Parts: sequence; structure tokens; C-alpha cells
Amino acid sequence: MPAAEPFVFQGCVQVCELLPHEAHDARELLEEIRRVPAESIFCHTSVLLVHRPPQPDAYPNDFALWADIELRDRRLTERLAAIDPFRLGSIEGVRAELVSTLEHHLQQLSAAPSRAGEPFRFLQYHLVPVPTGHEVRTLREFRDALTGVDASTLFFHIIEARYRLGRGRGDFAEWVDTALGRHELAERLSHIDPYAGTLERVRERHLIALNRALEEEGGA
Repeated sequence: MPAAEPFVFQGCVQVCELLPHEAHDARELLEEIRRVPAESIFCHTSVLLVHRPPQPDAYPNDFALWADIELRDRRLTERLAAIDPFRLGSIEGVRAELVSTLEHHLQQLSAAPSRAGEPFRFLQYHLVPVPTGHEVRTLREFRDALTGVDASTLFFHIIEARYRLGRGRGDFAEWVDTALGRHELAERLSHIDPYAGTLERVRERHLIALNRALEEEGGA
């Protein structure tokens, strides 16, 4: 059955901006995380997914990477790496968890925090939507288009939409639910953790759910 509204796939390009905020130790990192715009927290915990290497032990955010490489603080690295944006559900939730983690870490130190060789420099990215030429109206068309779109398209519709723009479950699950009326499938898509692995792994998990749904209705 045709969908009431088409889904228009959009990719994105990133424009990087260096902010006038930097930190030389864990205490300054805490102070700056409290001050910087939410877009900067999003940048350092989410935008790296666009470029994440396929290694399973890749750092999940820039703060953990800096704590390991520049501060050589293994305990802080592990605490920062354990912060899970999918569980926290919003960028302000991530900021609150970062603040709580750093406060707890600093309270346990018996000496002044170690100084970094290179400061942590805060960035923010401005994402510019880019048309992909893919516009679909059915579940099968959606599955076929998802197979070939650029990885930035997944980032734009799943992570940017959900965590920075506050669009609920993300654009894919929202459209499958409201335009196609596939509530159960939408729930399955909304529970795919975009931070667990690479964007290609996220694409694969979406395609598995979509193929299963099409097989169940005999439309694969």
C-alpha cells in the first residue's frame, strides 16, 4: 500500500568550527564541559561515528581518547569511555553524565590532576543537509534505498535527528510508524543502538529488521 507521505533521504556534510574553549587537565575539562554549547558535546561524542574505524576497541568519544593519550589516566579513560549516549537519550543527558563522571573522579584524587601535553580543544560541527535523490513511499523502496545511501545519511536521520534535534526515535522509525503504520517494526528500529559499532553495522541491523518484515508479508 502506498505511504501517505514519502520519505526523502538526505545526507550531510560537516563544517568544523574551533571554539574558544580548551582544557589542560581534568578539572579544566569539567569546567569547560559545563560551559560549551550542546553542539560541542554532540560533536565530541557523536560526530566521530561518521569517521569511526571498524576496530572494536576504538574510543567511543573524544574525551576518553584525550584522557588516555594526553593525560595518561587509565581510570578516567575507562570512566569516560563507559558513557553511553543511547542509554542517556539526549545530549544534555550526556553532558550531565560527563560532569558527574569528572566530579567523582576529581574527588577521588589525592593530588592535583595531571597536566596534558596537548590541551583538549573544543570544536563544534555545523551539519548541512545534502539531497541524495532518493524518495520512497513503500517499505520495499525504503529498504532498497537504504542499501545504497551514503553513511552520512544514516548519521543525519538516526543520530542527528534523535540526539541533537530531539526528533524522538529518529527519522527512520518515525516514518515507518506514522506513514506506513508499522508500529512493531518501528519499535524494532528505534531499539537499534547507533553507538554500538560503526554506521555500516547500524545499516546492517536496519536491513536485517526490514528484510525480516518484508519476508513476513511475502514482499521480499
